[in-house]
Amino acid sequence: MLKVPEHQVAGHQAHNGQLGPLIDDSGRFYKPLQDGKRGSKELAFYESFSSNPQIPDHIRRYFPAFYGTQLVEASDGSGLRSHLVLEDLVSKLIHPSIMDIKIGSRTWYPQASEDYIQRCLKKDRETSSLSLGFRVSGLQVYAGKEAEFWKPDRKLAQKLGADEVRLVLRKFVSSNPSADPDSNPDGSFTSSVYGGSGGILAQLMELKAWFEDQTTYHFNSCSVLLVYEKEKVLKGDSGVEVKLIDFAHVLEGGGVIDHNFLGGLCSLINFITELLPKEDEDATKTFQDNHKICNGMENGH
Repeated sequence: MLKVPEHQVAGHQAHNGQLGPLIDDSGRFYKPLQDGKRGSKELAFYESFSSNPQIPDHIRRYFPAFYGTQLVEASDGSGLRSHLVLEDLVSKLIHPSIMDIKIGSRTWYPQASEDYIQRCLKKDRETSSLSLGFRVSGLQVYAGKEAEFWKPDRKLAQKLGADEVRLVLRKFVSSNPSADPDSNPDGSFTSSVYGGSGGILAQLMELKAWFEDQTTYHFNSCSVLLVYEKEKVLKGDSGVEVKLIDFAHVLEGGGVIDHNFLGGLCSLINFITELLPKEDEDATKTFQDNHKICNGMENGH
């Protein structure tokens, strides 16, 4: 029995007769193939990536597992439709805190139609994409049994400025997230979630090292998904995961480094590094050299 995902924070959602993804009870995520070239491009990427022997195993873990395609009843009632069958990234979590971050200062690409380019340019300028190299597409943070999830409006999240992004990144790892602008998030899980050898920062650094070399793909308009569960963190089992998602606009790299994605990833790394407590020297020292490289990229060096 397929059902609507409970913990989707961005993208098209299968509510009120709309077309969107579905999930089952076995840990699989059914994403409807988009019309036109988008659907065929995303399928082509998954088929290429899953069979590419040049992709290291330690990088594959940052991508959802791909199980092919399947005809299932579409959520909008239009009948059978081909869906990508992917790993449900939060199927094993009860109260996942999730942040979807679209990477890159531009979400368009030269080969796209003029209409698509203009629409992307408008949104990139209206959001933090152009200024920061990434934008928050949506998030939810588990606030506890009484308040459940703090889930700010997606359109507001996308238009955050630099200081507001810092605040949201801090709220994401706080036990007291709130919509109140005067509230002071405690950041109590900052070191557990962002720091350490298995934390978000270490995983982003591993991805960054790959993007500094890989020239096979250009990841236009893709997102990084940050996921953790508060209960696991409190037990000392961080369960922190970083995943790349949304590949409808991936193009062949043609032997050229994907500077657009790499630059946005560097910017996100800088923002997260700034949040680590100063006394957490062991955690931050590992990243200092790479942090300088990221700054150099942003400043055009």
